[in-house]
Amino acid sequence: MQAIHFGGGNIGRGFIGEILSENGFDITFIDVNKEIIDALNQSKEYTIELAEENKKQLTIKNVSGINNGTHPEEVVEAFTQAAIVTTAIGPKILPFIAPLIAEGIQKRKEMSSTQPVDVIACENMIGGSDFLKSEVIKHLSSEEIQYVEQYIGFPNAAVDRIVPLQTHEDKLFVSVEPYKEWVIDESTLKNKGLKLSGVHYAKDLEPYIERKLFTVNTGHATTAYTGKYAGYKTIDEALKDEEVKTQVEQVLGETGALMVEKWNFDAAEHQAYIEKILSRFMNPYISDDITRVARTPMRKLGYDERFIRPIREANERNLSTDHLIKTVAKILVYRDAADEESQKLAELLAEKPVEEVIKEVTSLKDTALINKITEEYNKIV
Repeated sequence: MQAIHFGGGNIGRGFIGEILSENGFDITFIDVNKEIIDALNQSKEYTIELAEENKKQLTIKNVSGINNGTHPEEVVEAFTQAAIVTTAIGPKILPFIAPLIAEGIQKRKEMSSTQPVDVIACENMIGGSDFLKSEVIKHLSSEEIQYVEQYIGFPNAAVDRIVPLQTHEDKLFVSVEPYKEWVIDESTLKNKGLKLSGVHYAKDLEPYIERKLFTVNTGHATTAYTGKYAGYKTIDEALKDEEVKTQVEQVLGETGALMVEKWNFDAAEHQAYIEKILSRFMNPYISDDITRVARTPMRKLGYDERFIRPIREANERNLSTDHLIKTVAKILVYRDAADEESQKLAELLAEKPVEEVIKEVTSLKDTALINKITEEYNKIV
C-alpha cells in the first residue's frame, strides 16, 4: 500500500510517518527541502528516538521523497497510486499544495478510478481538512467536484505529539515524546475500509479537537509566552518556575471549565487530562525552545484560534477568562527577532493605538473585552 505525506519535517517523519509505517504503508514524503528529499531517497529509511529514559529507537523503512518544487508531475503521479494522503506542513502552507492535489484528483478521474481515497490534514487547526478541500475545489470544474464528492474524502483530524526543534548530524533522525494521539472524523471518510491501527476514529470529532487545541495548544503557548516574559528560553525550564506553572494551570482551569460546560466532559476526567498534559510539557528528556512554541503570535491571536475563541465562548457562558486575557497581553509584548509575525506585531503597536491593533489582529468587536485586554497590556509594557 502506498501513502503520500506532504511535509518532510520532524512532525511528518516523527509522528504521521511512524503510524503509516506501522500500518504497512510505503511512504512518499513530499517537500521542497532538497536536503531532506535527497536523504530519504538515498537512505530509504530513518530513525525515530523516543524522549524517555531508555531512549527506545524505531526504524521507519520503505520511505522515499519527491521535491514538489522541481518535480510536481511526480507528485501528481504518486497521488493517483495513493491509498491515503496526509499533510503536516502548517495551516498557512495548505493553499500552496492545493493545486497539486487538484491535479492528482483530475488525473484519477481521467483514469476512471473508483477507488476512494482520503486526504487528511494533520494540522494544529480546527477544520484543517475542510479548509484544504475548500482550497482544492477552487481549481476544479463542477464535474470534477462531483467526482470529489463521490470518491475523495477530506476528513478532519486532531493530532497531538510534542516534536521539539532539533538538529542532528543525521538529517532524518528525529526525537519525539512517547505520547501520541491521532483522532479522525469517521463520518466523512470515503475509504471506509481503511482504518489505521493506532488512530482513534470518532463519530463527532469537534469535542476532541477543541479539547486538544484548548488544552495542549493553549497550555503550551501559555507556557511559552509567560515563560519568555519571565526570561526563560525553554518550556521545561519555564515550568520549574511556580509562577509560570500556576499561570498555565489557571489558564487550563478556564479552558477546562468551558470544555466541561460546552461538551459535557466529566470534570474529574478532564482535570486528569490537564495533569497528563502538564506532565508531558515537563518531560525532562525534551528541551523545547520557547521560540518554537511561541512562533507566529499573530496567527495564534486569530478569532478562532487557541486564545480568542475560548475567551469568546467562555464570555458567552459567563465563565472566567482573566488568566487567558493576561496571556493575550503577554503575546502582544512577545518579541523574537527571527519571527516575522512578532516583528509585524511590534510595528503595528508602534504605529497604532493598542485597541486598534487588538481589533485588527483578533477580529474582536466586543468593546468591553478589547478594553480588558488593553488594560492587561498596559500593566506590563
